Amino acid sequence: MSAAVGIKVGRRGARGIVIDDVGRLVLIKRTKPGQDPYWTSPGGGVEESDATVEDALRRELAEELGATADGYQRVFVSSDLTDAGVAIQYFFVARLRSLNLTERYGSEFSKPERGGYDLDYVPLTDDSLGAIDLKPAALKEFVLANRDALLAEAGFAA
Repeated sequence: MSAAVGIKVGRRGARGIVIDDVGRLVLIKRTKPGQDPYWTSPGGGVEESDATVEDALRRELAEELGATADGYQRVFVSSDLTDAGVAIQYFFVARLRSLNLTERYGSEFSKPERGGYDLDYVPLTDDSLGAIDLKPAALKEFVLANRDALLAEAGFAA
C-alpha cells in the first residue's frame, strides 16, 4: 500500500514564474506590518470556478497585476503539510505580455491592514536573487538552479 493513500489535499495554488520582455522576474514585494519585507511570485489559490490550475493562474495574474501572459508551462510543484492537509502549489513559467496596475482588483487591495503588494522586477542573477527573501525558499532554489531553462521556456533561447 502506498504512503499517499488517505492524504488530504488542503489547498491548491497556482503561481507564476513570470518573465518580462527583458528577462526579469515579475514579483510581488510583500510588506506586512511588523514583518520584514519578502518577495513572492504572483498567484494564489485555485477556486472552484477555475476550470484548471492554469486558469487559476490567469485569473490571479489579472487580479494581482492587471496582467496577461502566455506560453504557460508547468515547471515546478511545491507542497507543505498543514492542519487542513497537504497544500500544493503549482508553478508555471510564462512570458509577460501586458501589465496595467490600474486594472488590479481583489481583497488584497481593498484591505490596507494586509500590507503592501508592490510590483518588482528582479534580474535573474545570483546577486539580484540573492539579495531578496523570495518565498517559498524552494522556489528561489529552483529558479537559481534552472534560470537558463526558464528563460528558454519563456522564449529567450539563443
